[in-house]
Amino acid sequence: MNHAHRFLSAAVLFGASTFACASDGFGSVHCGADIPKALIGQTTSDERVVVIEKRHADLGLKDLGGSEISDRLFLASWQICGDEYALLEQKNAIRDVIRIPAHSREAPEFVGSCQAGGKDMPGTIIAVLKSEPGSERLAATAAWKIDEKAAKFVKFGADGLRCPRDGVITADGGR
Repeated sequence: MNHAHRFLSAAVLFGASTFACASDGFGSVHCGADIPKALIGQTTSDERVVVIEKRHADLGLKDLGGSEISDRLFLASWQICGDEYALLEQKNAIRDVIRIPAHSREAPEFVGSCQAGGKDMPGTIIAVLKSEPGSERLAATAAWKIDEKAAKFVKFGADGLRCPRDGVITADGGR
């Protein structure tokens, strides 16, 4: 192998590794733009979260955790530009994104199974609930069902939807 060929090979490898490192799914996101549109179809990285957060400090990026929905779907929560977004990932590809309404102790965020009209709902629901002291199931004010086959969030009517406290993921537990 001649010197020029070795240099070219090294340059290609360096370029590829730089691209792989910088490709974390957030490169096309800009505050004030359509964040879900910028994220859908992007590929996430297995880099350490602190590295990704630092690279995108301009977005106020913060990992808020995640949940395995099935053997092929992962639900990740990120704070981006001051708002919380839920990302549905399949094999590191972002398939769908929603902005989660503000939540708090009085209006906790929930992930899990709920009931509608007193009957158990199949599948996973993401919701913001209304705190009701003393009640084991809380009423939803906004909700999405995860369509596992399509890997999409589907807006779900919150009327009559009640979810148990044990699925509350708001930091203070919504209590």
